[in-house]
Amino acid sequence: MPPSAAEDFLNLHEFVRAARVHLDQFAWDYLVGGVESETTLKRNRLAIDSLAFRPRVLVDVRKVDTASTFFGRATRLPVALAPVGSLQTFHPDSGSAVARAGGEFGVPMFLSSVSEPGLEVAAKAGSGPKVFQLYVRGDDDFILDHMKRAEDAGYDAFCITVDTAVLSRRERDIAKRWRKPWQRRLSGMEYQAGLDWAALERVRAKNRMKLIIKGIATGEDAKQACEMGIEGVYVSNHGGRQLDHGRGSLDVLPEVVEAVAGRAKVMIDGGFSRGADIVKALALGADTVCLGRLYLYGLASAGPEGVVRMLELLEDEMQRTMALLGVTALSGLTPAHLHAAPPVVPPGVHSAFPHLRLDEGY
Repeated sequence: MPPSAAEDFLNLHEFVRAARVHLDQFAWDYLVGGVESETTLKRNRLAIDSLAFRPRVLVDVRKVDTASTFFGRATRLPVALAPVGSLQTFHPDSGSAVARAGGEFGVPMFLSSVSEPGLEVAAKAGSGPKVFQLYVRGDDDFILDHMKRAEDAGYDAFCITVDTAVLSRRERDIAKRWRKPWQRRLSGMEYQAGLDWAALERVRAKNRMKLIIKGIATGEDAKQACEMGIEGVYVSNHGGRQLDHGRGSLDVLPEVVEAVAGRAKVMIDGGFSRGADIVKALALGADTVCLGRLYLYGLASAGPEGVVRMLELLEDEMQRTMALLGVTALSGLTPAHLHAAPPVVPPGVHSAFPHLRLDEGY
């Protein structure tokens, strides 16, 4: 699809429909699926949909500013493109395409260690902030080697995923006997299973690069990370793809924000699909909301230009939501803008898009 065609997308759900057309069933199920019963995946949306807004009126909202920062670097929105494995499934340029899109629009991107190309190649694509995310497949020296390479390549921070001690059972993939390319050459899982706080302290003592711990799901672990001096606490349940019957990410966020108490940046992912979703997370104390499936729809539909267009629409939704809440800057969002309310649609990976119709269903 040529770059100009990305402008034809006028609603976020149109990217979902286009991605479904462009992807085969294997890639589609990998994208939209979760673990086992997919309960955690649904609870991500349930947590978001169970909050209503409390708007204030008679506020001058002619100018609404959604600009933010990421470890000191200016960003256009308080969002990031989350680490996703096997990006090459969705675009031949893989992580480089995502880095270009993030740089063009002005948001950070995370490169997964199980996505192409290598970290040095992706570092040269795009001018925006970048984070390298690692799945641990070796000892302390393995981690330190990747940290040094990321530091030398100019990454702004280093992220270690900690919620994958064992591989989950993603039944959509298993039923089709499909394995992601990196799983076919998988080795070293025992190192991820053996990863503990002591290991993080050892590598932290030898490299002071800004460190993000991804996969935090309790206030207790958030507190322990802060006591180690970790700069980024990333609330995530892997998009509902690891532990089944977990809590929705947004349900976890308040206790993590309380435990962090301003000592680290708080990031979150898990079902965020609309500008209003992001506003809710910010109101509850998140610093950055990370997008996974949403930007993949844009990438699969129209390449990097599709990701940029997706972010433009998301920005518009955020600005309109904030204006109607009577808020002109991100700093003005607080829990007082939210109220518990029953959801109006059953939760699901696409429940944020009531106008979406897919022949193949979810």
